[in-house]
Amino acid sequence: MTEEAKLRRRGRIAWAVGSLLVAAAIAASFLLWWRLETASPMGAIDPDDSSQAALGLAVYAAECASCHGDKLQGQPEWRSRRADGRLPAPPHDETGHTWHHPDAVLFGITKFGLGPYAPQGYESDMPVFEAKLTDEKIRAVLAYIKSTWPERIRKLQERANVGAQQ
Repeated sequence: MTEEAKLRRRGRIAWAVGSLLVAAAIAASFLLWWRLETASPMGAIDPDDSSQAALGLAVYAAECASCHGDKLQGQPEWRSRRADGRLPAPPHDETGHTWHHPDAVLFGITKFGLGPYAPQGYESDMPVFEAKLTDEKIRAVLAYIKSTWPERIRKLQERANVGAQQ
C-alpha cells in the first residue's frame, strides 16, 4: 500500500470515529433531556405557595437537613475537598450556588443524583431520591428552599429558568 493510500485510509478512519463520537454525544444529550422532560413537570415549583413550601420544609427537615443544614447553611468548608476527594454538602441559602441553576437541573439532581450533571468519574455523597421521594415532594423541597431566598436572588434564579427554556 502506498503512503498516500495509507493517509487516505487513516483520514477515513478518523472521520468515522469522529462521527461516531458526535452521534453518541447527541444521543446522550437527547436521552438526558427526555428523561428530565418526562419526569419533571416544572410548572409546579412555587415558592409563594405556602402549603407547598410547608410540605417542602417538612421533607427538607427529614431528608436534607442532616447534610445541607437545618438553616440551609451547608457543611463547613463546602468548597474544599475532603480527604476522600469529595466536596462537603453545599448551602442552599443565598450564600451557595443552588440559585445559579434552573429548576429542571435542581429537580434532576435531587431525583437522579449528580451523575448526569457532574464530570465523568465525579463522586458525591448526594443520594438519589428517585425511589424515595415523589416528584411532588421534590418540587415542594425546591419551593421551600426558594422561599427562603431574598427577592434579588429569586429574580436571578428565575433568569436561569428563562435561559434554560430558550
